[in-house]
Amino acid sequence: MAADPHPVPHSVEELWADFDPRRDPLEVEVIREWRSDGMVFRNVRFLIGTFKGTPARMAAIYGFPEGLKSRVPAVMDIHGGGGRASLGEVKRLVARGYAVLAVNWGGAKGQQAAINEMETAQPGDPNTDWGAVDPTQLNQGRMFSMLPGPKQLFEDREHPKNCNWYLLTIGCRRGLTFLEQQPEVNPERLGVEGYSMGGNLTMYVAGTDRRVKAAVPAVGGSGWRWEEHEFLGGRDRADGVAGDVSVFHQTLGFESYAPLIGCPVLHRSATNDFHGWMDDVYRTNALIKGQPVRYSWSVHLNHALLPEVGVTMPLWFDHFLKDGPPLPETPSSALELKSDDGVPRLVVSPKSRLPVARCEVHYSVDPDPRGRFWRSAECERKGEKFVAKLADIPGGLPLFAFANVYYTLPKPESVDLANVVQREQSIREVCLSSDLHKATAEDLRKAGVAMAQSVSRVIDDCRTEGRDWLNRPREGRSYPWQNWTRKVADPRWRGPDGAQMSVTLKLEETNRISFVVIENERRRYRGAMKTYVCEKEVTGSKDPQTVLLSVADFKEAADGASLRSWGELDQFGCVESRFYAVKGRAPAQEIPAWKGPAPEFQRFEWK
Repeated sequence: MAADPHPVPHSVEELWADFDPRRDPLEVEVIREWRSDGMVFRNVRFLIGTFKGTPARMAAIYGFPEGLKSRVPAVMDIHGGGGRASLGEVKRLVARGYAVLAVNWGGAKGQQAAINEMETAQPGDPNTDWGAVDPTQLNQGRMFSMLPGPKQLFEDREHPKNCNWYLLTIGCRRGLTFLEQQPEVNPERLGVEGYSMGGNLTMYVAGTDRRVKAAVPAVGGSGWRWEEHEFLGGRDRADGVAGDVSVFHQTLGFESYAPLIGCPVLHRSATNDFHGWMDDVYRTNALIKGQPVRYSWSVHLNHALLPEVGVTMPLWFDHFLKDGPPLPETPSSALELKSDDGVPRLVVSPKSRLPVARCEVHYSVDPDPRGRFWRSAECERKGEKFVAKLADIPGGLPLFAFANVYYTLPKPESVDLANVVQREQSIREVCLSSDLHKATAEDLRKAGVAMAQSVSRVIDDCRTEGRDWLNRPREGRSYPWQNWTRKVADPRWRGPDGAQMSVTLKLEETNRISFVVIENERRRYRGAMKTYVCEKEVTGSKDPQTVLLSVADFKEAADGASLRSWGELDQFGCVESRFYAVKGRAPAQEIPAWKGPAPEFQRFEWK
């Protein structure tokens, strides 16, 4: 019997053993070239490979500084799901002296059956064409499937090469081949960065291609996505694998790529990210051996970054690809459970050539990383150390803690970063995060930790400049004001049965405000996610006034059913009424536009 030419691999090395990203000619097409602000840009397309007898080609935007006299480092940018190659991403790094390739691996344009056009495409331009296969989001069900089927490499057998991630990684690795062949590029200094699904692909590329000398995944690339995680109330996992889970783990799980990464890795993310679960990011990157690894976390956010986190990416590349100054080391930290007063402490000892502007310590008691409310601990500076007490821990729950250390940059960074909320043209600090510390309920009991005995009726007295809130209004922003918090999900601030929420605010003009609560956000193991809205017309006044909200005031947005209790809330928000509606209510366009400045909230509490 003849040997199977495509046996099922059982390791990353076996999966990629027969692929050489340099083997086939690129057959590069230059679709268009233009110049702007001292930069050269080209729309290009190159051969990915031939699959099932049909060639597949990748469209991309390529840019580099004009008038180069020597070769420069290069970075490949990988867009996220539903995204496209972005000229803005190329410009940002070209302006810093890099050659940049933004690949257009393809994604669904809304619900339309079409591959996204590149930002710079013109009518009739050739686009990415996968030919006889389809690893894009139009074939979404194949992102975690190895089963045979149409548009897959193998239609007669289960195989890891049937998974979309395999073909997408091939396309990106061919992008590296494109870069190293450009006369402007130093082929020994290639970096890769990506966001969301692009963060996943960054990990795949870095784990399979030693040409990568620095990698920056963002909000993606965490391992064990196929594994069920135990939470209070049930079990959940990020993705269900179609096929042999063991083979998927060995050949396509990020945890199997991390040990093969041979370059420095900076992971940027959001603490409550739905896609890159915080705990698993640490768990995965701990497997990277012999290489610098850093973390930078945006607290309270989901799938977005704060400026001090976003700026770490260009600074990381500047150091490892251009011999620029290094980022600080991961701040040293220790979780001390035993103490004289029964209150655990996190001790942070940052060491850096950069001055420390401040240290923020955050802790939570929620096992689910997507729904955690991150409490802010008060930090006391003792010489070179910061000490924070982690108080009011309920019995029977675990403890999670980490620190964000903010360092003052030698000069402000004027970088307009993508995927960053509250964008600032002048970024004066950079954020590096400590390791994530965990203690089980049993660990806390054995250490004699004093357990919280009561619930705080005051949710927020608004004296901490909104540190427990996300999506806060910023001067000059185009989107409407909105305030959101996960604080109501924490047992310390959960609403008691029969209580009313009291909201004290100042509002100059009469307006309609929607108070919104979300149940079971991302917690499908606990029940269906539901959004409830309570609309109030608040009369304008120069004096503070109080609005009382009862459970029965909140109506489910889809069917008008009343909220039953405060017990399973995950988020509470205050927003302009045009943007949150209850079924049967007047259309948003019929609601008067917001008048005057945003509300000034002064106090939230349970009555």
